[in-house]
Amino acid sequence: MKAPPAGPLIGLRGITKRFPGVVANDHVDLDIHAGEVHVLLGENGAGKSTLIGMLAGLVQPDEGEIRVEGEPVRISSPKRALRLGIGAVFQHGMLAPTLTVAENLSLGTAWWKPWAAGAVERGFDALCAGFGVRIAPGAVVGDLSLGERQQVEIFRALLRGSRVLVLDEATSMLTPQGVAELGGLMRELARRSMAVVLITHKLGEALEFGDRITVLRHGRKVAELGPDRLRDEDSETLREQVIHAMFDGTGGGGGPIARGGVRGRAVLAVDGLVVEGGSAVSFEVDAGEVLGIAGIDGNGQKQLAETLAGQRRALGGDVLLDGQPITGLDVGARRRLGLRYVTDDRLGEGTVAGFPVSLNLLLKEIGGAPFWKWGIEQPDPIRRHARDLIEAFDVRAPGPDTPVGKLSGGNIQKVLLARELSGGARAVIHSKPTHGLDVRNTASTRRRIREAAGAGVATVLISTDLDEILELADRVAVMSDGRIVGIVANDGDARSRIARLMAGDSA
Repeated sequence: MKAPPAGPLIGLRGITKRFPGVVANDHVDLDIHAGEVHVLLGENGAGKSTLIGMLAGLVQPDEGEIRVEGEPVRISSPKRALRLGIGAVFQHGMLAPTLTVAENLSLGTAWWKPWAAGAVERGFDALCAGFGVRIAPGAVVGDLSLGERQQVEIFRALLRGSRVLVLDEATSMLTPQGVAELGGLMRELARRSMAVVLITHKLGEALEFGDRITVLRHGRKVAELGPDRLRDEDSETLREQVIHAMFDGTGGGGGPIARGGVRGRAVLAVDGLVVEGGSAVSFEVDAGEVLGIAGIDGNGQKQLAETLAGQRRALGGDVLLDGQPITGLDVGARRRLGLRYVTDDRLGEGTVAGFPVSLNLLLKEIGGAPFWKWGIEQPDPIRRHARDLIEAFDVRAPGPDTPVGKLSGGNIQKVLLARELSGGARAVIHSKPTHGLDVRNTASTRRRIREAAGAGVATVLISTDLDEILELADRVAVMSDGRIVGIVANDGDARSRIARLMAGDSA
């Protein structure tokens, strides 16, 4: 085993990056050591993604210096980062959706060396076996769930053999077993003198996996907990210190979320609905009810959500909204009747990164009055509408003309919620609504979901986070292999019954 260098493998000094209206990083100093798992914590918008973007060669610092093994370097491109041994897996996927898994993994290999592609496939298969993941190398990436795509990106980074591996929210879509296995792999990589940087919003993961924890807030480094403190202090003390650093003592956002509001008749009824790759699905959701749909990612949740929203064609069965059949209607028609869908793919599907916030808030109503007349855009009504929703949903943006791609993940999620929960929503499907969000934005999003239910909106909550479902749902349906294997009331015994259903025990 190669001994780690005496000093940091990567050193950042005085790193500053400014965007219009935002200081993303403000004179950040950071040391990344070989042989350590370095956890980077902070709210959305704290500057973590910008910082790793600079390590990956996607963004250039305005001020400051980056050193690799003590030598100043300019990471001018992703290719340069790879040559320096830095591999990154980003929160928002960077795979080519029209290519297969194997083709994505082989990008950059020499086309005249056919053995290289075979070696990549064999390496990928070995990683899949080690993680207990079933993804075929010939599968088209666009057909995979978001969690499966993220797993492919993790494996691609590992196959490149980087000395530094940066994982941006890499655990957020994995099963608990997958998280544990990734944690074991990170520990083994660190043992072999590799540096691992893990960006996560989950304090438990930070304390479990981290050898060093750095906290960013408003673009600045506000705390660092080194190996000695993480080893010697108890977990509860460490947890309080990290929370205080992240939020400056202000906490994560509000009191307990109330369940069990006013309930009414069924708003959304699904009767024998057959979706791609699944069996007949039936359930009803009352006005004011939150129906959670639990299950390991990749068991048909994505297909069900998109079929309910009208993005996929139903292969059989019926969907009724307020008693009216909508199975044959397109997305726009369903939306006008009050059926809304909040996708888990915020940037790739839910928004257009280059469009301003104002147009993203109207993305599903382009051409409609009063925002367009005779096909001509009406800027003043569009901006007024945007300002109202920005204020109501606390979207942190310089203004309605800011490109939505410049916002943090939490604020992009607020834009989606503002668009889908306003304007006559009757039933809303949420797909992994807090995926990748920090503690404060997770609490805010969950509260918005319950407030909408309290106002009579029928809600379908699809999530791989069982704690989230148990916090919000009135009833819980469990999906496995494209079918609902059981629906249970969210009472004191719900967790054990859901676990049994997820494990295949239908009793």
